[in-house]
Amino acid sequence: MEETTSIDSASFADRQQACRPFVLRGLCADWPAVQAAGKGWPIFAQWLKERASGATGEAFHGSPDIGGRYYYDDALSGFNFERETLALCALIDRVSARAAGGSGDSWYMGSLPADTFLPGFAADHPMPVIDMSVAPRIWVGNASDVACHYDMFDNLACVVAGRRRFTLYPPECIHDLYVGPVDFTMAGQPVAMAAAAPPGDPRYPRFAKAAAKAHSITLHPGDALYLPKTWWHQVEALDPSNVLVNYWWDAHAAGPDSPYAAMMLAMITIADRPPAERAAWDAMFDHYVFRSAGHPLAHLPEEKHGLLGPVKQNYGRIRALVMQMLRNI
Repeated sequence: MEETTSIDSASFADRQQACRPFVLRGLCADWPAVQAAGKGWPIFAQWLKERASGATGEAFHGSPDIGGRYYYDDALSGFNFERETLALCALIDRVSARAAGGSGDSWYMGSLPADTFLPGFAADHPMPVIDMSVAPRIWVGNASDVACHYDMFDNLACVVAGRRRFTLYPPECIHDLYVGPVDFTMAGQPVAMAAAAPPGDPRYPRFAKAAAKAHSITLHPGDALYLPKTWWHQVEALDPSNVLVNYWWDAHAAGPDSPYAAMMLAMITIADRPPAERAAWDAMFDHYVFRSAGHPLAHLPEEKHGLLGPVKQNYGRIRALVMQMLRNI
């Protein structure tokens, strides 16, 4: 895993082109929050509470026997934790009580918009390597193990308090991760069920191939990890109390539509066709979308490329054509 201790916005943007994770040691070490966290959890908890609004959000609440591992129940018909609506201050009190006692229920709140829950945080904690319009989100909890999943956005994860261990799998491992349902999930994204199973679990014989490609990185307060979209990641908060700040954005979007939406539409139109026809559409997608052999109209002058010209210039026309097709179905 590549690591760096110094980077500017231009270099950061260049590295994103490779769509590979990299670690930025000490990227946010000078943040006021990181400095406050360095004085110990009780002081930092008070620091957070003094800045928190009264906004409420969804908290995960787990009993002692799950050990902070939020997952499905044994029957895969529900989950092994409960959900509760809490204000951030109330959540911090529960995290503090568990951290001080060393046992008892565990608590976790994630993806809280900083502008809503900690007003002024973004202004006091600038992130110069990405566009300032990308808003931070806050994650607070006890020691926890969040199931392996992927995001549909690029992710910059910054550790503020406690240590975080990320175990990463590249996108091509998807077949060997034994991914769970897409419409029955803990927090919106499907999870890699094999990554949560005991080593050598006979239900997942192909997982060994994915495990051979895994990367494990431990981040300390002040460190950050850039994680491209579609990279699978299991996230373990290693200390009794932990805080992380992250930023989500789509670094290469031509418009508001997501690749995931395109994949779902492709699934209902192609997935159940005969294998030979799927292979034909595979060739079509590779030619027009993935372009492994280059631009599909490279043999013609650019002025003859029409809708296959630069996507950002033709986005509106292509989208209008797709919407017309959908309306006529």
